[in-house]
Amino acid sequence: MSSTVPNRIYLDHAATTPLDERVKSAMLPFLEDRFGNPSSLHYWGRQARKALEEARQSIAENLGAHAQEMVFTSGATEADNLAVIGVAQALQAKGRHIITTGIEHAAVDSACQLLETQGWEVTRLPVDQDGFVSPETLKAAIRPDTVLASIIHGNNEIGTIQPIETLGNVLREHGVLFHVDAVQTIGKLPFQLSQLPVDYLSLSAHKIYGPKGVGALYIREGAPLPLPLIVGGGQEQNLRSGTENLAGIVGLAKALEIAVSMLPTEMPRLRELQERFMQQVLHHVPAAELNGPRDVSQRVPGNVHFSFPPVEGEALVLRLDLKGIAVSSGSACHSAVIEPSRIVKALEKSDEIARSTVRFSMGRSTTAEQLQTVATTLPEILKKLSKKQTASA
Repeated sequence: MSSTVPNRIYLDHAATTPLDERVKSAMLPFLEDRFGNPSSLHYWGRQARKALEEARQSIAENLGAHAQEMVFTSGATEADNLAVIGVAQALQAKGRHIITTGIEHAAVDSACQLLETQGWEVTRLPVDQDGFVSPETLKAAIRPDTVLASIIHGNNEIGTIQPIETLGNVLREHGVLFHVDAVQTIGKLPFQLSQLPVDYLSLSAHKIYGPKGVGALYIREGAPLPLPLIVGGGQEQNLRSGTENLAGIVGLAKALEIAVSMLPTEMPRLRELQERFMQQVLHHVPAAELNGPRDVSQRVPGNVHFSFPPVEGEALVLRLDLKGIAVSSGSACHSAVIEPSRIVKALEKSDEIARSTVRFSMGRSTTAEQLQTVATTLPEILKKLSKKQTASA
């Protein structure tokens, strides 16, 4: 696997991961000699088509699905949009009500907002203090005109893993289709899609040491097909026109194959590091507030999300970067105004807590020594930032 910059500590794997050298090697032939268009009938096209379908089969096998259930996209955002907007438009004659949550990724939340401008009704389910959706709350939200529910599996900020099997069974009992954004959990948790009550599922390559710009949407066999968002040559079963990103798709297949093969060792390793780091941060910074569940088995492996009030998360991210430590903040900066994280706000926490959030996300290169360094670096930075904030108040 490609290494990160020497002497720096990269703890932002939930944002993106470095390209695995084995993935790069698998992709290179399709950036050089094997450059054919999979839709062409000649030798180069046939070779490209063969590689495309082999990648599709590999991805399906590693997810417990069938090859014809996988549709390639430009990434998870497009897959989320295709599932939410495409399915809604395909089923609008049956009903115009969708269920989602208040802690979805922006790709789903924005898709739902767009549908609302077109006359759809969207119910956003509340979550408890750890970010979990209640099956009872979900059941109560279902209406006769509900056609789809979209619920994130592992939250991209606080790491909470939803009980999608339980939630999916509730929806299936009431005949409501189920879309799951699994971007943060594919390759980090075991999946057997054929055994899950899920109709649509989004995934991305660059979260699992694959290339950027490629993802996929799983569409369960027999589930209603979404209306395409991109039309043209009719590729991907007429669901996503455009010449396929063959090198990227081959990279996605290889990245998933590697991730699945490493699951038995990497998942427990990350959870051990996760547990230890939580303890270290709380030891060195007792005032820190953990967001999401305390039990690491209920979090995305490697995800740790803290608030450090009264320090603003953006400021802490920048100070850590000066120390060679890469993390991310859940808040967004617009026009010099720091907005509180809407995900943390959904946990019914204060604006101060929601503005002071930082996500630490571990990966294959993360070591216990690195995490110890981060934990012992935090108090000094937080002390300086608190003094600066007090002086400017």
